[in-house]
Amino acid sequence: MRHANPAPPAPGFRIEWHESVGSTNTLAFEHARDGDPGNLWVVAGEQTLGRGRRGRDWFSLKGNLFASLLLIDPADRDRLGELPLVAAVSLAEAVDAAAGTHQLAGLKWPNDLLVEGAKLSGILLEAETLQDGRLAVVLGFGVNCAAHPELSLYRSTDLMSLGFRVEANELHGHLARILAARLGAWRRPGGFDAVRKAWLSRAVHLGKTITVRNGDREQTGTFVDLDSRGHLILGLDNGSRQTIFAGDVFPQGSQPEGSPSIP
Repeated sequence: MRHANPAPPAPGFRIEWHESVGSTNTLAFEHARDGDPGNLWVVAGEQTLGRGRRGRDWFSLKGNLFASLLLIDPADRDRLGELPLVAAVSLAEAVDAAAGTHQLAGLKWPNDLLVEGAKLSGILLEAETLQDGRLAVVLGFGVNCAAHPELSLYRSTDLMSLGFRVEANELHGHLARILAARLGAWRRPGGFDAVRKAWLSRAVHLGKTITVRNGDREQTGTFVDLDSRGHLILGLDNGSRQTIFAGDVFPQGSQPEGSPSIP
């Protein structure tokens, strides 16, 4: 029988650590189907079958952080779209805490961490309705602590290359603590407002011309704001505004081709 230990930085949460797994997200869902009550971190030293958003591959290099948090019925289902931004703000703050920096990472909508334009991490939210009707939500985190892959679409980086020696388990300790606090505040009435403000304070493309790509559709405009649910508001040349619910963001001048990887 598996055994999960209490997560000291985050009271009420548990942690299960593995040397190697196929995917921490996949394993977290297996536990949910087996009846796990949630608030469970699944952390691994290595992933062999890491995956990204929309089925993309995720390069799982040793020494980096691979961690997934299983939540059961975390909030009303219509609020689940806010969770990637909660996770992104928490991770950015955890990186600062571990590296001893102040706003080292900026945020690219909805949840990528960038340092000087290069991708440091990715976050993948997945959800599944269980047989008993509970909703299992898994937040998967991949952070380049010691090494980074060469991505075809974006430049990438890692904390070691940036001059910060941060162990994956140290970073996870900060993430577990900060995310637990952020989730607690987010669940309260009006709790997303603080997340939205914190996210915007790190927004790397705010006020800039961007292209948003969703499948074969592209829309170009100015990133003017986030709405109250965390959706991107794009200002168009004709003076109107469009709300973007999903898509990949590209700054002006970049070529939106290929497939970015998000863990």
